[in-house]
Amino acid sequence: MSRRTRQVGTLVLTAVAIAYLVWKVDLGMALDVLADTNLAWFALAAAIMVFTVPVLALRWGWLLASHAIHERVPWLTRAYFVAYTAGQVLPTSLGGDAVRVVETTRRHPGRATVVTGTVLLERGVGGVATLVLGALGFLLSIGEYDVSAYLWLEGVFVLGTLLLGFLVFARSARPLLRRTQPLLRRLRLEKPIRHLYEGLHHYRNHPRLLGRVLAVTFVVQAVRILSIWAAAKAVGVDLDPRIYYVFGPLLFLVMLVPFTLNGLAVREAFFVSFLGSVGVGADQAFAAGFLYFLVTLLLAFPGAFIMLREGLRSRPRPEVGHG
Repeated sequence: MSRRTRQVGTLVLTAVAIAYLVWKVDLGMALDVLADTNLAWFALAAAIMVFTVPVLALRWGWLLASHAIHERVPWLTRAYFVAYTAGQVLPTSLGGDAVRVVETTRRHPGRATVVTGTVLLERGVGGVATLVLGALGFLLSIGEYDVSAYLWLEGVFVLGTLLLGFLVFARSARPLLRRTQPLLRRLRLEKPIRHLYEGLHHYRNHPRLLGRVLAVTFVVQAVRILSIWAAAKAVGVDLDPRIYYVFGPLLFLVMLVPFTLNGLAVREAFFVSFLGSVGVGADQAFAAGFLYFLVTLLLAFPGAFIMLREGLRSRPRPEVGHG
């Protein structure tokens, strides 16, 4: 995907989301709702997100260790927070992932393919976990909420995840992948993609590791969905937590679309659309989405502090003249 295509896609998607919000939301009313935010619920939402980061870092460490790349959890946690900071200005959370790859490769030269494979596998496993959560949430909500209009979106993600998993891990898919070699060769992508594929395929022989990573990811995603619930409670949205196990996985997956700048407007539009389908007013739903944005923004503060501190440490000290 070219840079120009991504930029145009970002502008178009953001403009559509903003137009939808202008149509649905009374900004003055939404600001009144935000002014009455319950800070205790907001603090809970932020704490859930922050304190799950070391668990994600531990999971990433397991994947790296299977390739004989050993890093301590404190440094991996630091890398995650720096990536969250970068993700505030790069397209979607995938931009932050690129920062993690670059920083880790600097510490382990020549292992870029392997490191990239671990980060992509994290994303793939995260997608599977969110889809499982979405399916469970839907089952729990049967007879309680009418959210059938959103199931087609989850179905697309399910099919895409199954197809990707087949292409990466099934040996029988190799003949199909070989047919793409001429095109990839012309695009000068054959070698990097082949190395990346081989790096991911490595985990086919580590089913226990994959099972452990999936289990941890599932638990973390389940807990993090409660952060959305808490953010909504902070502005008076009183829904059963079960509905967020339908809403949350879809939100996580939508936020991976590579045509958004940190989910600007798209996140809030999704809050207004989904919560509106279960009877929540547009102003209240927008306020919940904005609070959740603030929660994700708080994740960037530790990384910004780390970058500032490391930048100050790396500055050369001025020489003191001797008279």
